[in-house]
Amino acid sequence: MAEAAGAELPVLPDSVLMRVLALLPLRDRLRAARVCRRWQRLALDRTVWRYVDLSPHRLTSQTLWHLVRRQLHDSLRTLRVRGTLCSGGKQRLLSPALLAALGKRCPQLRRLCLAETDLRPVPYESIPPSLTALELSRCEIPAAWFCGSAARALPQLQHLVVRDVPAFSDHHLLNISSQSRLKTLSLSGTYRVTDTGIQRAAPHLEELERLVLRHCVIGDSAVDFVGRHMKHLRFLELSDAYSLTNAGLASLATLQRLESLCLDLCDKISPAAVIALCQALPRLRDLKLGGAHFGDEVIDKIQASLPRCSFSRAP
Repeated sequence: MAEAAGAELPVLPDSVLMRVLALLPLRDRLRAARVCRRWQRLALDRTVWRYVDLSPHRLTSQTLWHLVRRQLHDSLRTLRVRGTLCSGGKQRLLSPALLAALGKRCPQLRRLCLAETDLRPVPYESIPPSLTALELSRCEIPAAWFCGSAARALPQLQHLVVRDVPAFSDHHLLNISSQSRLKTLSLSGTYRVTDTGIQRAAPHLEELERLVLRHCVIGDSAVDFVGRHMKHLRFLELSDAYSLTNAGLASLATLQRLESLCLDLCDKISPAAVIALCQALPRLRDLKLGGAHFGDEVIDKIQASLPRCSFSRAP
């Protein structure tokens, strides 16, 4: 222990130091490059820049251009960026030219996470085609997004997460589901997504493995189409689905590969319906319930009827 405590950073191997540097925030990573020549070499090594989180910083377009030209390389896999929508800033962070430069400099970029970003002047076909995962949080998007011309390569997304994007609608959902083979779809606070949108998109989402519908306006008809078409689901979360009834819940019994189920229920759902559904799912190992005001006796009954399943209650 005494020898380990007395170890100095200069004697640590390069591989260890690079792992430490990769965990540092961007500003600290750049400061570390000024310590000495060795640290500069390691801090600017391409392997340290595989994951870059710029979201703690309010960047200008000029700063982001500088980073794209000087610091981001073909080793980059994940990039997180935050704009200025929620701070009242008028300057637009992203442009088609900047995204084109990002795609050219970072051809291995797989995951792009955008927060508080105005994407209305940015055509979807400007998004780097190498992406397989896209996360949008509190962003503005145009009506024609998630589609493009046949002349330009579009991202073949496998994972899409949308949080609190008011403009995201049934039309967007159909566009993205029909031109990508999604495995993960997470929609939260997208109140423009309705039963009709889920019904139209469901036949294109048959390879989906993870589905989250939180604060969406859906009911029995949408859930019925989930049960009909999304047979590969392993994780399902339905939150604030206040129109859902016992009949809609029963339609999920066809999801024979489901392993984890999170339900935020209303008083229209009976404990018997929950038990019947879970007993019909042979691979279910994790059940989380919230919303419904079930008493302790009812909860005990649900737990007793599902001995192979881990059970928890959402706050």
